[in-house]
Amino acid sequence: MFFAITSENTEDVCTPLAWEGEQPVAISGHSCAYATESIIPRYLAYFATAQDFQISKRKAAKGAKVIEAAPVDLSRVEIPAPSIATQRKVVDVLDRFETLTKSLTDGIPAEIEARRQQYEYYSDRLLDFPRKAGATRSMLWILDIGSMSA
Repeated sequence: MFFAITSENTEDVCTPLAWEGEQPVAISGHSCAYATESIIPRYLAYFATAQDFQISKRKAAKGAKVIEAAPVDLSRVEIPAPSIATQRKVVDVLDRFETLTKSLTDGIPAEIEARRQQYEYYSDRLLDFPRKAGATRSMLWILDIGSMSA
């Protein structure tokens, strides 16, 4: 598990990255690694977005223009560690919610656009009547109500 410990704002400091790979990785000096066998990385990544952690990181964050949360300060944050099986269940539920949320966030604007196009298509079709030779024309009167006097 990695945290970005330096940011331009308090909201982004301690942004988590759950590394689940087997290959060794390198991190910069503006990051810290957290590893333990009692907590799975994605569980910790989700925990890092929870309100309790957000409050704790704000207390640990220091600086004005560049915000930093020192690893020694982060090490004082209590992390609840249920069993690995429970952590996996929590991650599974949160993964499903995240997928659903992303689907809605991406899907709703696309659905609205599709319905708009459908409306335009059928509106044009319903209002496009064939013109017959010798058909009578109707006059459309447009009144400017604002210029009418009582």
